Amino acid sequence: MKLIALLRAINVGGRVVKMDQLRSIVAAEGFSQVETFIASGNVIVEGRASQAAKTELAIERALARVLGYGVTAFVRTDDEISDVSAHEPFDAAHVARAATFCVAFLKDQPDDQQVGRLMDLRSDAHDFHVRGREIFWLSRLNQSDPLFAKVQLERIVGGPATVRGISTVRKLAAKYPVTPKGKK
Repeated sequence: MKLIALLRAINVGGRVVKMDQLRSIVAAEGFSQVETFIASGNVIVEGRASQAAKTELAIERALARVLGYGVTAFVRTDDEISDVSAHEPFDAAHVARAATFCVAFLKDQPDDQQVGRLMDLRSDAHDFHVRGREIFWLSRLNQSDPLFAKVQLERIVGGPATVRGISTVRKLAAKYPVTPKGKK
């Protein structure tokens, strides 16, 4: 099984971490079959679902130690990425009119109050759908729109998030297809 670490703020403040360096840092922690996917902070390792939390922590500690600054990791299994990729919370007409369709990955599932605050921000420009530890975000505006930014989303959910375009999520799912249960 693949564990996919979606990294937040790996390349910030003028710092640039090359993907070969990122693979080396993670491999030095003892992970096997380390890959990177698209130069936006996606690291894939071999592992078990039960190791996801330990993998997050190990990657975060290694990156902080080597790079000298904190990088938050959000680990999902290949099954979870496939499930997120296949989920279609918005109707096709709304998606066609959107400028961006993203998924925000969270550490924890938001509580009802946090979800309510997020839903209060729905408008003609932004729509949200919460499912587990992911927030599906459809926007008619550019993702960097000042009316609603990722920082505001993090305040609402009370913790860090990392955002990926739905096309990146779908490419990850396609790269690591999941075999249906019961088949070999």
